[in-house]
Amino acid sequence: MTSPRSRKPLFEWLRTGLEEAILHAKGEITHKATTLDMPDPPPEVRADELTGIRLRGGISQADFAQVLNASTETVQGGELGPRRPSQAASRLIRVFRQNPSCLLEVVGMTTPQAKAAPPHIVDAKNGKEAAWPPSPRRR
Repeated sequence: MTSPRSRKPLFEWLRTGLEEAILHAKGEITHKATTLDMPDPPPEVRADELTGIRLRGGISQADFAQVLNASTETVQGGELGPRRPSQAASRLIRVFRQNPSCLLEVVGMTTPQAKAAPPHIVDAKNGKEAAWPPSPRRR
């Protein structure tokens, strides 16, 4: 990291940029331009598909929410049907579908082999993932 004293002042950056823009407009210099082909938007992910992808990846709803940078409730809503993932989340889900361990590594989580997920059990009363094994009931 450069020290504040060795950095150009903001005014110098702006002046240099404006001078280059004027020279470019006059045709005295050219700037390299790169054209990129943009990918198509990711396909929509259905609720049953989302659940299957997560289960095949071997992670819980809470962990999947962390991977997608979303709340657990958002993942639950996506798996139950009323919510649809954003295009950014759909892209991450597609990457996760193809290579779960790669995406888990990128976000700093352990791989599914090292951390086995509990079975997917949803509490019918509140729609939330239930703990497994269930805790013993007290009498």
